[in-house]
Amino acid sequence: MASEFGGQFATLTAEELLGPLNEVETKYAPKCLYAVGDQELLRAGPRVAIIGSRQASEAGLRRATKLARELVEAGVTIVSGLAEGIDTAAHQAALDAKGRTVAVIGTPLNISYPAKNRSLQARLADEQLVISQFAPGTPTQPKNFPQRNRTMALISHASVIIEAGESSGSLSQGWEALRLGRPLFLLQSILDNEALHWPAELIEYGASVLGRTEDVLDLIPPSLQAGYAELAF
Repeated sequence: MASEFGGQFATLTAEELLGPLNEVETKYAPKCLYAVGDQELLRAGPRVAIIGSRQASEAGLRRATKLARELVEAGVTIVSGLAEGIDTAAHQAALDAKGRTVAVIGTPLNISYPAKNRSLQARLADEQLVISQFAPGTPTQPKNFPQRNRTMALISHASVIIEAGESSGSLSQGWEALRLGRPLFLLQSILDNEALHWPAELIEYGASVLGRTEDVLDLIPPSLQAGYAELAF
């Protein structure tokens, strides 16, 4: 089928796109995924999601940019949700570093949300990969985005929350990553914010504080690593 972002798009099951899923992964995996772009990006090495607030601080944007750049240099594919703020910074940093990036969006492939990211979405569809679980014509509703975050956790070998408020959608991805047994990292700056209660709870259930970029890859299980042995830090 055709999409205004990148022409033709593929309709696939989660297993067709990602490979075999275990029972835990299958439980909340979408029955159908729509993809436009280069599906080989999903077989090109570890995938790490960089996520966080839409109303990101300047410090948060700098941290997202730095982490994305360093992960790209280590051979990692950056995954994010094409939202404003942290997501946009992560995708753009991956592009600027001439790396790989995958967008998992909460709208059908022919819709851009936010509208200001229309040109970025078109570029990712043309040069990288954009994935949605929402069929053409599906209304854009708030409930789509937590569902998208659950799918992004499934697609990613690890997730990093850069910054997020108490009601941030990024928390849904954090909990799903932990449910899947995937590494979840929080920046120390989040733990230092005494106004936030959620970081301590995620840490209690298994999240880690990110001390250095290499820590992300150190906790990705060998069975999920594709080409990790060739990475040098």
